[in-house]
Amino acid sequence: MSSHYETLQKADAYREFFKVAPPEDLGERMLRARRPGFMIRAVPQAEAPSEAAAAAAPAAAAPAPDATPEAETAVAAPPARKQAVPVVRELVAAQWGLVPHWVKTASDARLRAIKLLHARNETASTAQAFRDAWLNNQRCIIPIMAFFEDDHRSGKPVSTRISRIDGQPMGLAGLWAHWKGPEGEEILSFAALNINANTHGLLHRYQPPGNERRMPAILNEGAYDAWLSVRQDKAREFMRQYAANWLTANPVENKKDKIPKDWRVAQ
Repeated sequence: MSSHYETLQKADAYREFFKVAPPEDLGERMLRARRPGFMIRAVPQAEAPSEAAAAAAPAAAAPAPDATPEAETAVAAPPARKQAVPVVRELVAAQWGLVPHWVKTASDARLRAIKLLHARNETASTAQAFRDAWLNNQRCIIPIMAFFEDDHRSGKPVSTRISRIDGQPMGLAGLWAHWKGPEGEEILSFAALNINANTHGLLHRYQPPGNERRMPAILNEGAYDAWLSVRQDKAREFMRQYAANWLTANPVENKKDKIPKDWRVAQ
């Protein structure tokens, strides 16, 4: 899987595509392991009144013996259905490379983070490193412009940039965690969820031969709020392959491989 990705470098893209205020500093264009990037998560909402509080509320008064049918109906009318609380998104600075909350030391946090850039969808709910984040609904969206995979079909790895065909940003499904060390140090971090890509029309071509093909779980724009707020038992419904015809792949030019213009030496 990709060891780096391209971040958003236009402030307006955060507002237009992710409905969040942009950061003051857009950060590094190419983000790698343990470097500070950005994630989007849901702002915690106030808890709904408890059942005990509802039971303690005054009961509706019984209709008077001489009440009209209209008044009787009004008293007996069921309460209005509670409206769903809208999701409020927030952009948060965080490190790419998840640090589980149970890590003991900062040095251990650094060692683990570099290995926890990606979480397999199939085992996120059971793998020790990601289980608590998954079960506690600590889901996020990772805003990116492109990610990179190696194309081995020529016999040597060729770095390839994968992006949307229309050049717009993408939101990857992710998990986040908050770690607090014994000395009071804190790390907010995230990992990108990935899914099987053996049958994907484009991404089955990439990564080393013989390996299972994987790809990031790219969310549809209309599913952002649902991904952030859905119940944990419904979250895997969002782990689907992004349509191949919506993506494009372009080899990254390596300057070391370029032949100088004056390569023909006079004999």
